[in-house]
Amino acid sequence: MTLRIGTAGWAIPAGVRDRFPVAGGGLERYASRLGAVEINSTFYRRHRVSTFERWAAATPADFRFAVKAPREITHRRKLENCEDLLADLAVDLRGLGDRLGPVLIQTPPGLAFDKTRTGAFLDACKAQIDASIVLEPRHDSWFTAAADHWLASRRVARVAADPEPAPGAGLPGGSEGQVYFRLHGSPHMYRSAYGTDRLKTILQRVAAAGEVGAERWVIFDNTASGAAAADALALAGLARSAPPAVWS
Repeated sequence: MTLRIGTAGWAIPAGVRDRFPVAGGGLERYASRLGAVEINSTFYRRHRVSTFERWAAATPADFRFAVKAPREITHRRKLENCEDLLADLAVDLRGLGDRLGPVLIQTPPGLAFDKTRTGAFLDACKAQIDASIVLEPRHDSWFTAAADHWLASRRVARVAADPEPAPGAGLPGGSEGQVYFRLHGSPHMYRSAYGTDRLKTILQRVAAAGEVGAERWVIFDNTASGAAAADALALAGLARSAPPAVWS
């Protein structure tokens, strides 16, 4: 089983700076302690292939990048008629090579579950991008047994989000072949640290989710106060010390 722990972006806050190497660039230093990162800047703007190549070169072979899909796809076109944008994204992501992890599709709160629209989008996405897809929907209609079954049939995982945008969103759904937790911080979104007791609970939920051999991701997005890196390091430490039974 693979457990990948990281943050949204690779900033190293002052409070944990002494836990990372002094030498090297920011991403290189980050990747020496954490095994994954989520690139959120792709939501706002396109990056050059050479930028992705440079990022990949700064990381070890077992490091992985999750990449958030552009808002033009998710929030403006709402998953429809996106083939041109998906083609652009596919070209750009080739720069990450074998460091590419899942592509994160975060849909707007008002976008309801629709099998026809979502199915056409997933077909187009998988036809162009050689990566797994994880969905972070936020409309109530996505969090039903029927929607979960449909996503599982498409081998697409649904993100477990904290705080929950809707009842049921705090646990992963869809395909059990991949597990992806996005922890935004609560009670104060993007700011609150999780603390040891909550991190232990999170680790138990991560271990219990998914099928045997599933790749499990935990991304901390509580970056506004600098809590994300400390939480990620703490969770990684808990995972290393967890008894084998936790991961069986």
